[in-house]
Amino acid sequence: MKKLKIMFTGGGTAGHVTPNIALIEYFQDLGWDIVYVGSLSGIEREIIANSGVRYLGIASGKLRRYFDWANFIDPARIFWGCLQSIYISFRERPNILFSKGGFVTVPVVFAAWLLRIPVISHESDVTPGLANRLCYPFVKKLCLNFPETKKYLRGDKAVVTGTPIRHSLLYGRSQRGFDLLSFSQDKPIVLVFGGSLGASSINEVVRDSLDRLLPRYQVVHVAGPGNLDKNIESPGYLQREFLYEDFGDILASASVVVSRAGANSIYELLITRKPHILIPLSSKASRGDQLVNAEIFAAKGYSSVLLEAKLTPISLTNLINDVYNNRKIIIQQIQNFKIVDSVGAIGSLIEETANDY
Repeated sequence: MKKLKIMFTGGGTAGHVTPNIALIEYFQDLGWDIVYVGSLSGIEREIIANSGVRYLGIASGKLRRYFDWANFIDPARIFWGCLQSIYISFRERPNILFSKGGFVTVPVVFAAWLLRIPVISHESDVTPGLANRLCYPFVKKLCLNFPETKKYLRGDKAVVTGTPIRHSLLYGRSQRGFDLLSFSQDKPIVLVFGGSLGASSINEVVRDSLDRLLPRYQVVHVAGPGNLDKNIESPGYLQREFLYEDFGDILASASVVVSRAGANSIYELLITRKPHILIPLSSKASRGDQLVNAEIFAAKGYSSVLLEAKLTPISLTNLINDVYNNRKIIIQQIQNFKIVDSVGAIGSLIEETANDY
């Protein structure tokens, strides 16, 4: 039987990479050849390095919808990235490309389409991002987290699959989390993360809230690369730049999670049944997708939302207390969110498409 090869792409944030890890594990078990294409210096390079998969970097630029001097340079980077992607795709000759999104994926998807390599993509947010909208004409199927996204897309390419979740996250153990953190089980844990790149506003308010939080909670603060404050050392407060393989265990040990409202983060919190607070990026700092995500899941009773404009040490502490006090009710609500085997669904779709072409 012919050995199949799959090429993955996706980057810019961890949300465009970590779902790929779950699928990489799936295809490693099947014995497929695997290669990953990402940016030269993005977070995806560091994450994929831990998976043992061969990584190929290309030049990449961002498609901004606002003025920035980099807009004059990035078109050249994108063009060079397209040429690199065509060369890589021709040399590697994968049977299929899976794209998780992010601007680095656009030239890779286009190159695969030129070489008649079938493409399956994935959109996490309720409203499709620009990169996936640009790639949509060139893909065979676009996998979605939520059925609400279908109304934004034409044709019949969209299929609801959910997000691939890493095995280590699904089977995290609370006891191991406490042991990894060297925390006491006498106090509940609040886990805070502002996305894979960190969030300065959240970081600042969390640190200003420690006097209010630490008498009742222990705090794990994922601040993002280069954002640790070494001047703060307090019992029950632990800072990390990023969480890798230990994320599942630490998440399992947390009683309340404070997070940005990226769709992958929300999906992971719902799948693991974690009471949580969403602090979405404002429309000034994004295209507004996190505000839409937060609004939908707050309306379902799954999520509590704190807008960044109202984020203060007092408002954050009060909402953490409220979520913790009502955590049993919240968990019952989240039980209504249906768990599907996303890895199996997407994996089977990829296998069928690869074998057909």
